[in-house]
Amino acid sequence: MEKYKFVTEYELRSSPKVLFPYISTPSGLEQWYAEKVTVLPDHRFDFQWDGESHIVRQTSLRINKAVKFEFEHTSDDDLDNDHVELKLEVSELTQTTFLRIVDYSKNKDEAELASLWDGFLDNLREIVGS
Repeated sequence: MEKYKFVTEYELRSSPKVLFPYISTPSGLEQWYAEKVTVLPDHRFDFQWDGESHIVRQTSLRINKAVKFEFEHTSDDDLDNDHVELKLEVSELTQTTFLRIVDYSKNKDEAELASLWDGFLDNLREIVGS
């Protein structure tokens, strides 16, 4: 099945050092992204939304910079894993921090994805006071 790459960026008034635990740790992700996050062996996590489990593997981690989660295969014919990449970038000109999100999945509804991420980021901004 064909995948869609949704990319968006949000300005946050906080440093990468403060924001990084919110995008990389189970307790941080539970506060704004998933209802429940459980640590599993081998850099895997169980993200839960609406009572459904989604097993992900943390495939990349750059301290105070970025994290990438790949959703494990749901079927044998789907060899191209869905993933979410969260990157913290600082503008050298303005010293403003941006969270860049790459959401690669079967969902091609850009308006729905934008609304979903806007909601997540509203939660994160409320927590970090941004």
